[in-house]
Amino acid sequence: MSLVFLVGVDGSDCGSRALDYAAERANIKEARLLVAHVIEWSPFQFSTPQENEERHKRREEEIARAHADVVDPIVEALEAKGLSVEGLVRHGHVAETLDDMANELNVTNIIIGRKGTSRMKAKLFGSVASTLVQIADCPVTVVP
Repeated sequence: MSLVFLVGVDGSDCGSRALDYAAERANIKEARLLVAHVIEWSPFQFSTPQENEERHKRREEEIARAHADVVDPIVEALEAKGLSVEGLVRHGHVAETLDDMANELNVTNIIIGRKGTSRMKAKLFGSVASTLVQIADCPVTVVP
């Protein structure tokens, strides 16, 4: 069985430490590394058809911008170090989306930072980390 690590990145210091940890482990274990950025997005908004069309366009623009500004530079740097890396950007609830990605992509370990950039930071254990530890079907490594 080949190892696949999914690391969530959000631009926070804690997220950077999680990325460093994931890259180090992927290198040691010769694992495939998936670098994921989730844009928080609620599907529960009632809008007119025109607003929905504009919302979809904004969503696609945000995905392209997140790839260009966040994920692609990380992927390029890690590939230059010889790692097998893929970058992913999705919209949704962060913990649920990371869990969905892990199930979809046969991930063997999810690696995330303890606290991220979300507005609702928990003092000791981030709300995303806490939720993901509870719902994930594979091991979750939480990096302080």
